[in-house]
Amino acid sequence: MSAAVMNEQDYTERTYAGVLGKIVGVYLGRPVEGWAYADIVERFGRLTHYVNDQLGIPVVTADDDISGTFAFSRAVLDHARTGPLTARQVGETWLNYIVEDRTILWWGGRGRSTEHTAYLNLKNGVPAPGSGSARRNGRTLPVQVGAQIFVDGFAMMSPGDPDRAAAHARAAASVSHDGVAVDAAAFIAAMEALAYIEPDLHALIETGRAQVADPVLQHIIDDVLAWCAPGADWREVRERIEKTYGYSVFDGPCPATTNNAAVLAALLLGGDSFHRAVSIAASAGWDTDSNAGVVGALNGIRLGLGALDAEADLRSPVADRLLVVTADGGECMSDAVQQTRAIAAGRRLLDGLPPAPREARFAFELPGSVQGFTPCLDVGSPYTRVAVANVRPRPGGPAGPDASGLVITCAGVTESVAAAVSTPVFLPRADGGDNFSTIASPTLYPGQRVRLTARLALGTSHAAPTLRPYVLIETDARMEATFGPELLLADEPRELVWEVPEVGANPILRFGVAVTSMGRFDGDVVLERVDWSGAPVRHARSGVLMTSIWDLTPEPLRAWVNSAKNFEADFRYSYSVSHPEGTGLATIGTRDWDDYTFTSTLVFNPHERGGLVVRARGHRRYYAAVFESWQRISLVRRDHDREAILASAPFAYTEDVPYRVTVSCHRDRLTVRIDDAEVLTASDTAENAHSSGGAGFLVTTGTVLADGFEVGSLAGPDR
Repeated sequence: MSAAVMNEQDYTERTYAGVLGKIVGVYLGRPVEGWAYADIVERFGRLTHYVNDQLGIPVVTADDDISGTFAFSRAVLDHARTGPLTARQVGETWLNYIVEDRTILWWGGRGRSTEHTAYLNLKNGVPAPGSGSARRNGRTLPVQVGAQIFVDGFAMMSPGDPDRAAAHARAAASVSHDGVAVDAAAFIAAMEALAYIEPDLHALIETGRAQVADPVLQHIIDDVLAWCAPGADWREVRERIEKTYGYSVFDGPCPATTNNAAVLAALLLGGDSFHRAVSIAASAGWDTDSNAGVVGALNGIRLGLGALDAEADLRSPVADRLLVVTADGGECMSDAVQQTRAIAAGRRLLDGLPPAPREARFAFELPGSVQGFTPCLDVGSPYTRVAVANVRPRPGGPAGPDASGLVITCAGVTESVAAAVSTPVFLPRADGGDNFSTIASPTLYPGQRVRLTARLALGTSHAAPTLRPYVLIETDARMEATFGPELLLADEPRELVWEVPEVGANPILRFGVAVTSMGRFDGDVVLERVDWSGAPVRHARSGVLMTSIWDLTPEPLRAWVNSAKNFEADFRYSYSVSHPEGTGLATIGTRDWDDYTFTSTLVFNPHERGGLVVRARGHRRYYAAVFESWQRISLVRRDHDREAILASAPFAYTEDVPYRVTVSCHRDRLTVRIDDAEVLTASDTAENAHSSGGAGFLVTTGTVLADGFEVGSLAGPDR
């Protein structure tokens, strides 16, 4: 059954369930990753719910299983695939989104970490699949677990088509793995793809094993099927796996074989209970977050949304939130709805279907979705009661009063006692990312126009409640709110447009809405849509950011994602961008910044090339105006390892002299101005032209200083 003929709503909801299942499983198993099985048993027995509060760590945190899964599957969209995906293309996607020693991977060293080794091979010019081959990396390194934990996105782009899912999983897995690990990835992907239309677990396993050539993995499948007969005790099965296929049986760290057995056993012993299956996977030891994530993804697809919280509320603590930590910083702060849309877009591309209409950033269109919105005491009063839930339209109902949205249930609201909810748009200052570096750019900036639609729920009695949008920043260890205009709520939907003002040097952390009322209000407010897109109308930063010679990374620098080795506050100017060898970038913004200007005053120190980038999606796909040490300026398009010069001219610049540089991108036209004089212009109509993305600085082998920046939208006023 092809994706093209599947029921669209069923496909979307099962994909959403798969994404949620993935992150729920990862978050459940993450706190005990690396623990000995005996220690898990002694402390928790079996993990039936999140234990993060007992260990003092957040539920939602950065994790390689999540970042890799949703970043690497972008290869389909980035390469505009309408045919088979190749390992080389996925390898290029790695290089574009990975920031060395910082994002996505376990940076355990060459010869120890499969993915780190493969990355170094890619970086040094060895394309995939050679980057992950046993011939290059030895026999034990390429069979670690990582291959099977990054393929869920590819599988979800091939619903009902296990062969295509397995082929794409092999291509993706072979970037870093070989042999049995690649078979294990194809095995998982084929099962997940078929799970859209086949609920029987044994049928999925037989379909998946048709992708397996490795005899050891075939034996594991046979043995685990036999051990997991009806009524089998999961702890006894776990001990049989440990004795026969445990880590000590195989060479090298974290083998795929052991963890594939653990995944298969959890699926079989959990049966049609989503909760029991992820609980077993998270409690059995080995690679707990990876295994529970794979189990959660497959069972989310197979069993559907209702299964995720049928026995325990595993969704509310997550509230759809996830982090995709890459060089494309504006895509880090995400949620399960947005990742579902991206996967669905990849599926449509693979099937040769036109793109779906763009949804609002927060449309709450999927059952139970809240897209990160939770009660917010930084603005709301502790004397009100507030809760959030999702409302769905009645089947066949019209838009308007029956539209889907976020229900904000309020009690005790008055003029001075507000109920407030908010969602994160950037990382809180204290978020260190646990074991994985967490870098991001905000998704919302001063100068952007927020549009929202809200109403009262049907049948709500009210005393003229109003709703006000707000943003939160952190200054001096406290949260400060900036409010927008009031919207008087009524039974019919009403729209509000707010251009977010400048709020100081620190980045915006959260966006929210607050409900107040002239008289007491107890009732439901429905937030139907919240949206912003495109570059800010105008957003600028200027001046020296350094407050101490010992603090080269003040708070405003956190909004930037840098692959340059040294991106710091400067002693005289705002930013210093330095990279010892090769090219490094520092970027800010989101991938929906399309038509805009980006301006900064550049001061050149010794370097090979330096300048400004625009429309960056990652750090190997962008346009750049580069000043070259051989006294030329060029306008280039970078597309992975390919660079096209769109325009070039002599330009004799002098070290330590400031130059005000502006790069404009409007539709297919790019222009470079220096000190208000136009020096380069080009039109890019190539098939691989870049339509949107963030902005920033570039340097190759040397240093560039930058004094402030300004971004301004060139889109129409109705954006």
